[in-house]
Amino acid sequence: MVDPLTLRRWMYWAAFAAISATIVFVQILPFHISADTLPAPDFLVLLAFAWVLRRPDYVPVLLIGAVILMADILFMRPPGLWTALVLLGLEFLRVRRNVSLELPFPVEWMLVTAVLFSMALFNGAVQALLMVPQPPFTDSLVHVFITAAAYPVVVAFSAFVMGVRPSSPVDREGSRA
Repeated sequence: MVDPLTLRRWMYWAAFAAISATIVFVQILPFHISADTLPAPDFLVLLAFAWVLRRPDYVPVLLIGAVILMADILFMRPPGLWTALVLLGLEFLRVRRNVSLELPFPVEWMLVTAVLFSMALFNGAVQALLMVPQPPFTDSLVHVFITAAAYPVVVAFSAFVMGVRPSSPVDREGSRA
């Protein structure tokens, strides 16, 4: 018989993979009517960040790396660059999880925004260094701010629909032992 905690983790891993596949599928659909529309938020990154700040055991690094690498390939981005930046940002947030649990949500939101901005800045710098064609920096900034503005929606979806809420202090103490 499988331990209930292990089964719960596997269910959330499968849910993360299914939600990610749905996000990628919807973003690949040809819904773009004109080129003057605003960019869509990066829901994959937001979902990973929201889950790692609430329940890091529900989002293993290999699963996120595989999902983001698949998205890199499907969205025709330089393979691996955005994946590496997402994993670095994710681990930065994972290390600060205990501190962020004690902070109010607006501070957490600003922390996530700062990580997103840093990732976009480093992504642009690496692509410029390698002379890869890229959109203007203002377009990247707009994308970061649209992505950051969608963070509360992703957190609400994660908490109220998926049930990904921070563990209780008793659970956190038990997991450290």
